[in-house]
Amino acid sequence: MKTPKDDDRERRRTAPAGAGFTVVPRWTATPEPGLADHELLLSEALVARLEQGAGAHRVPLAAVLLAAHAAVLAALSGEPDVTTGFRAADGGPALPCRVSTTPGTWRELARESARAVHGLKVEPGPERAPFETELDLSDTRGELADSTVLRVAAGRAGGRLALRLRYRTDMLDADAAARIAGYHRTALARFAADPDAEHRRGTLLSDAERRYQLDGLAGPEREVPDRRFHELFEERVRAHPDAVAAVHGAQRWTYRELNERANRLGRALLDRGLAREDVVAVVTERTLDWMAAVLAVFKAGGVYLPVEPHFPADRIAAMLTRAECRFVLTERGSTSTLDPALATLPDIRTLDVDSARHGGHAADDLGVAVGPRQLAYIYFTSGSTGEPKGAMCEHAGFLNHLHAKITDL
Repeated sequence: MKTPKDDDRERRRTAPAGAGFTVVPRWTATPEPGLADHELLLSEALVARLEQGAGAHRVPLAAVLLAAHAAVLAALSGEPDVTTGFRAADGGPALPCRVSTTPGTWRELARESARAVHGLKVEPGPERAPFETELDLSDTRGELADSTVLRVAAGRAGGRLALRLRYRTDMLDADAAARIAGYHRTALARFAADPDAEHRRGTLLSDAERRYQLDGLAGPEREVPDRRFHELFEERVRAHPDAVAAVHGAQRWTYRELNERANRLGRALLDRGLAREDVVAVVTERTLDWMAAVLAVFKAGGVYLPVEPHFPADRIAAMLTRAECRFVLTERGSTSTLDPALATLPDIRTLDVDSARHGGHAADDLGVAVGPRQLAYIYFTSGSTGEPKGAMCEHAGFLNHLHAKITDL
């Protein structure tokens, strides 16, 4: 039976970034209902530099703390404009505070944060907008609001400034809380070290976490050939042209048939002006024609963007816009939501798979030069931390991924 908290969790998980709060990642392998705390003491030297810097740049220390908090939220969510609850040092209710972290210096971000705080006011109405995170400068130690996952409080501990995190254990674990606290300390240290540095340059990760992200999660090293995936496929075509390459229901294509269909589609794209690393959305059901379309994009030097035909029109339009898509390969029966999406994007050229296949194009290999660092595909995430993001993969990484699949599966 679903509880109100279950509904609230689902709302937070599926809400878009513009729904009034910034969504933070769910970082726990063992979610358990409850609350926990983490405390991080800031060094006296760092606090002294922060106070000195705030005074020199004529911004309150509260704005510096908010700037660091906003930088962390932007890094966690991937959104440049973030919303958090803000509770001033004199107490009072936590108010939704929106901060833009568009490119600029730490000094500019602190001033933007100061403006955001200055503009806060209690809105009339029975319910204020929810927020997942809260920056509390009054160091409140009460319960979290129902919508809040994480509260970062700043207060004195034994004469030193401390960051106290309270978080929901069904969303974050102790290691995640410690990392987030560390991100805040790093952001504050970067402000103190050079307020005129670009705040988006550098990383908030510790050296240990950076090594883990780059090396610890990378898996075993393996030798991969200096070929692109479609070139290896073409080698198999030459070696076994009449072997069955793919089956879908009663439909069976040999390597030669699949390769020739992909080549014709690839030439159709090139004839319509496809250039190196142009993004091509493939909006079809997962049939053999879909397989030929994906191969065609790689062969022609384009970038494959998978788009499910059943996606809502606004999501398709957002994906095409964010990916700077120039072409769409589709089929009859898969355009019910694509058509209204394309109605708002008149510069995108659409190509029907069936029409291109019968367009009289040559069936031999294209021979387009494609480098290992060339972009292969863009894959949009589910949007668990806000709006979906397009992850980009180069051909070298794509081939490494395929070899890993062969080993694992």
